[in-house]
Amino acid sequence: MMLQFASDNRTAYEAAVYNKDVRAAVKDNQSHLLLGDHWADAQIHDVMACDEMEALRLILARYPPEQGFVISDLAPSHH
Repeated sequence: MMLQFASDNRTAYEAAVYNKDVRAAVKDNQSHLLLGDHWADAQIHDVMACDEMEALRLILARYPPEQGFVISDLAPSHH
């Protein structure tokens, strides 16, 4: 899922995001009340940004840490 449209001055970044609360629930053979079990594993999300800091800001806005989301990796996309 691309969070921003491509433009000349932006770079595509890939973020690996998982949810620590879902991961803990699945480990205990439970399910999270709101999120699917797939969030126990890192999900790859693409974002267009001017730099890595903007990419991080965009990902954090969409997947806030206070809701249990963890960004396990953020790097320029290679596709």
